[in-house]
Amino acid sequence: MDYDPIRLEVFKNLLSGIAEEMGVTLCRTAFSPNIKERKDFSCALFDGEGRMIAQAEHIPVHLGAMPMSVLHAIEHVDMAPGDGVLVNDPYGGGTHLPDITLVTPIFVGSARRPSFFAANRAHHADVGGMTPGSMPLSTEIFQEGIRIPPVKIMEDGRVQQDLLRLILANVRTPREREGDLTAQIAANRTGERRLQEVIDKYGLPEVLHYCGELLNYSERMTRHVIDAVPKGDYRFEDVMDDDGIGSEPVHIRVTVRVSDTEVEVDFSGTDAQVRGSVNANWAVTMSAVYYCIRTLAEQQFPFNHGCMVPIRIVADEGSVVHCAFPSAVAGGNVETSQRIVDVVLGALSQAMPARVAAACSGTMNNITIGGYDARKEGAYTYYETIAGGTGGRPGLPGMHATHAHMTNTLNTPVEALEHAFPFRITRYGIRRNSGGKGRFAGGDGIIREVEFLAEAQVTLLSDRRKSRPYGLEGGEPGKSGETILRHDNRRKKLPSKFSMRAQEGDRLTIATPGGGGYGPKETT
Repeated sequence: MDYDPIRLEVFKNLLSGIAEEMGVTLCRTAFSPNIKERKDFSCALFDGEGRMIAQAEHIPVHLGAMPMSVLHAIEHVDMAPGDGVLVNDPYGGGTHLPDITLVTPIFVGSARRPSFFAANRAHHADVGGMTPGSMPLSTEIFQEGIRIPPVKIMEDGRVQQDLLRLILANVRTPREREGDLTAQIAANRTGERRLQEVIDKYGLPEVLHYCGELLNYSERMTRHVIDAVPKGDYRFEDVMDDDGIGSEPVHIRVTVRVSDTEVEVDFSGTDAQVRGSVNANWAVTMSAVYYCIRTLAEQQFPFNHGCMVPIRIVADEGSVVHCAFPSAVAGGNVETSQRIVDVVLGALSQAMPARVAAACSGTMNNITIGGYDARKEGAYTYYETIAGGTGGRPGLPGMHATHAHMTNTLNTPVEALEHAFPFRITRYGIRRNSGGKGRFAGGDGIIREVEFLAEAQVTLLSDRRKSRPYGLEGGEPGKSGETILRHDNRRKKLPSKFSMRAQEGDRLTIATPGGGGYGPKETT
């Protein structure tokens, strides 16, 4: 052993602490409620080869996919000190267009190549496209907003005003977008500054050595996790309600093959990509799979590039879990990622029933609202995901009203929401008895009701309105969700995915699914 375990722990905490401080900077300096209140962002550090070495405890779907964006930036842009590269292209490691990634090279001394990279990804409440919030019922990527290939937003320490003007000319809320982009720049500068302090203290050779040892350690720990899974092939399938354009269910099928210290996750047989926006690109699918294997660990260890090495993922290109350009992807990142988790964990539950929980709500319930705010004499865009119930677990019930799996955000506080936007929250609480029954019951979902104070465009991308989150080991499924519009004292049930024009005085009620139950309910 050529490393000191105590020193390894020191560097693990130093590097993750830098990523966490990057997140604090981004949160405190952002303009939009989606970033500063909900914390819909993620931060990480990468080595000079583009391998993730440390992350903050932010959003799984961001962090598992971000390495592909960083590599895409490295491959396509020649970076120098003071540069910063923007990218949101889902066909280059992005997730969906509202998630914009900033990659900043970190040079040490007179080195000609970066020794490290700081990166963050933030969900912008609007990046253009056919509806406010850039989460539309789209049929191709061009309808979803501005698509940014790897391009310098910073050069030699200065913001490239031409590029910034181009981006801001294509969004509905340019002042807010500029503020959030500037916050992303500040976050990476924080990471660069703090990492340089660590290098000054310990020297570059030792920092690089322990970065490599952290990757080795996480790989060993991941192989240890896989080794504990009984060897064999495990199959599972589940459906999404529809793609938002047609009414047919979308099937996702998986076979998980476990060998000694490696695992293959094979999505052969999954439906082909669809017209609607629930197509998941390769980065999203990879991220979801990495997350699932990670949940099997009984002890904490860093999530970094080393965790990805023992995991092989197979999917047909052109399928709904490995879509091809120019398919629409806005909902793939948020909805299909959740169903990928459901099927992979469903397969793993056959191998390790005492380690895997029943299905969580299975949807992020993405709501976007936009229009004109007369109070502020300008356009606004609002985006939020609404939590549901988590699945019952071996030994414990599920949790109520909790963001689970691929999302790790907060809710927007009602006070902040009503201050920022022209609508009112008239009901917000737990949806009682929506969790599946079982020895360990599923958690309950949420009921949120919005009253519109002015005309607005509303889009909802959700799921589990036709299907239900499954129970395990005899537990019952959770209740499916529902969405109700009240207009002129009339009540109308809406589908899981829709876009509509709401009128002043309308009320929209979103009831999110509960989690599945675990184990048969005991009878007396």
